[in-house]
Amino acid sequence: MNATAFDTLAAARELEAAGLARDRAAAIADAADRETLATKADIANMATKTDLAKLEAHLTRRLVMLGAAIGGMLAAAVAMLKFL
Repeated sequence: MNATAFDTLAAARELEAAGLARDRAAAIADAADRETLATKADIANMATKTDLAKLEAHLTRRLVMLGAAIGGMLAAAVAMLKFL
C-alpha cells in the first residue's frame, strides 16, 4: 500500500465537532494514524486482484474439463484402434 499523510489534528477536530469528547476524538485519530490506511487506488487494486483470482479459478475449471474431454477422446481412439 502507498503511504499517505494523515492529519490527526484535523481528524480529531472533525470527530469532536461530530459530538465526541475531545479525549476520545484524539485517541481515535491517534489510533487511525498508527494503522495502515488504504487509498482508493489500493482498494481498486484489491478489486482487480479479486477479479483475477475469480478468472484464474474459472480457467482452472475449464482446463480440468478440457483435460477430461481429451482423455475421453483418447480412450475412444484407443478403443477404435483395437478393432482395426
